[in-house]
Amino acid sequence: MQKQLKLPIHKSSIEEAHALIKPFIEQTPVLKSTSINALAGCEIYFKCENFQKIGAFKMRGATYALLQIKANGKGKKVVTHSSGNHAQAVAKAARALDMEAFIVMPRTAPKIKVEGVKALGGKITFCEPNLKAREENMQQIKAREGAIFVPPYDDLDVITGQASAAKELIKEVPNLNTILTPVGGGGLLAGSALAAYYYANNCKVFGAEPEGADDAYRSFKAGELIPQNNPNTIADGLLTSLGDNNFKLILQLVEAILLTSDQEIVKAMRLIWERLKIIVEPSCAVPLAAVLKNKPLFKDQKIGIILSGGNVDLDHYFEKMRPLS
Repeated sequence: MQKQLKLPIHKSSIEEAHALIKPFIEQTPVLKSTSINALAGCEIYFKCENFQKIGAFKMRGATYALLQIKANGKGKKVVTHSSGNHAQAVAKAARALDMEAFIVMPRTAPKIKVEGVKALGGKITFCEPNLKAREENMQQIKAREGAIFVPPYDDLDVITGQASAAKELIKEVPNLNTILTPVGGGGLLAGSALAAYYYANNCKVFGAEPEGADDAYRSFKAGELIPQNNPNTIADGLLTSLGDNNFKLILQLVEAILLTSDQEIVKAMRLIWERLKIIVEPSCAVPLAAVLKNKPLFKDQKIGIILSGGNVDLDHYFEKMRPLS
């Protein structure tokens, strides 16, 4: 019998969030590949959030957070900081809800994500590529504009919205043994772990993280939050530090955090491109890389992998892939 835990997000909240965001999101497909299964030694179901509006799962959490802000009468201006996918999600949700979105982005953000934010009407302020610069710029805009901050991941409303992806996966593919997601800030992993707890039957949840940005792995091992320090990985969506709310949920609900090298990430990404015939970004390929690296751990299991996003700056990544191929 499943142990009953005291959690800050209830099943009813996930149900409500999913119902509210449905008009604004896609129910993304689940794909599988016989050849990838043969290589991995298990049965993998890929939840394709790279097909989500703005090309990433972030649309779910951002939309629910903005809906809550609007419903509570907190104003029509929002601000966030993000390297790209959350930025686009906030900009798109704000446009749909007749709100104004101010976005702080590092000057090194992928061009495709910057252009996406601009196209969606987000008002961009560029900053140096570190958390301090992001937060300082965000606070200045918040004070000047009277805008409400929408955190990229460390927020219970955002986590609740992200849980809807795994909820859909579990409904479509019952009796999963395991779910894996990438982990950066931890919103998708925490949300997926909540969904597995509430909707699945004895389904373990693993996070997957690059070796060059391993704060979640180190924090999980230590049992205390350890900030990210000079991350260096091809998986640009996972450069951020794990959030506090996210970490508390991950400690209670997640089995382990698995590490992969950039070379392993690139091989997994190319495998998805070649076998599933879909485009995914490097961050998105980390869970498959973790499965391929740990085949005995997942042998003969029925596994769900959430493909987190597909916003790839092709010129940039083909250059970076060349020495890793």
